[in-house]
Amino acid sequence: MKKIILFISLWYLAGSVAQAAVQGKEVSYQANGTTLKGYIAYDDAIKGKRPAVLVVHEWWGHNAYARKRADMLAELGYTALAVDMYGDGRQANHPDEAGKFATEVSRNMPMAKARFEAGMQLLRKQNTVDARQIAAIGYCFGGGVVLAMARMGEDLKGVASFHGSLGADNPAQPGKIKARIISFTGEDDPMVNADMVAAFKQEMGNAGANFRVVTYPGVKHSFTNPDADELGKKFNLPLAYNAAADKDSWQQAIAFLREVFAAK
Repeated sequence: MKKIILFISLWYLAGSVAQAAVQGKEVSYQANGTTLKGYIAYDDAIKGKRPAVLVVHEWWGHNAYARKRADMLAELGYTALAVDMYGDGRQANHPDEAGKFATEVSRNMPMAKARFEAGMQLLRKQNTVDARQIAAIGYCFGGGVVLAMARMGEDLKGVASFHGSLGADNPAQPGKIKARIISFTGEDDPMVNADMVAAFKQEMGNAGANFRVVTYPGVKHSFTNPDADELGKKFNLPLAYNAAADKDSWQQAIAFLREVFAAK
């Protein structure tokens, strides 16, 4: 009889654990009349509110890769929102189209800020989110976006840029940046070259930012995306996945998020 009870208990426990998993849902929200289509992920086994992270996509647009990163953050115990910076969930199928979409946003910072803040507002309203504990990460185009938001003084605990553009038309002003910053760049990335990295370091230093710059020798652009090799060959672009740099940058980013959310 005891064996039967033990079996039933274990079976019930296993079933409960199996049901507790990362949940993902598509969401629509608005910014100045434009419909934005995002994706929220969280672990339903965790009770109560928790820190949250916005994920800003590459120049290809809000796609499966951005959602994957949101899921990975949810597995770590955060609530994550993969945002839509292009509107209507638009995705590019060619670099020319991607460049057009990215330029449209990058050259209109008020619009970019409104769309980013719309994502922040949506995230803060989630039952699983501690509204005081928000950070952001971004890839390629998205890395440039999160750095731009930090420069403009958005109320973020931290931002992490992965192979993101580092330049700015309006450099950070002393005392303006609230977020801690970390950036990851490949040293063989012609899109973010050594001069750009040096200029970024000087800008952040002059602004009094709390920042850290990580570079990887022999690593090219888009090094965190496993699809980079195929895309690079298809469109003759200097893209290449690097498993070691991907792993190391993610581990450092995880430690960074823990630090910024623990800071008072």
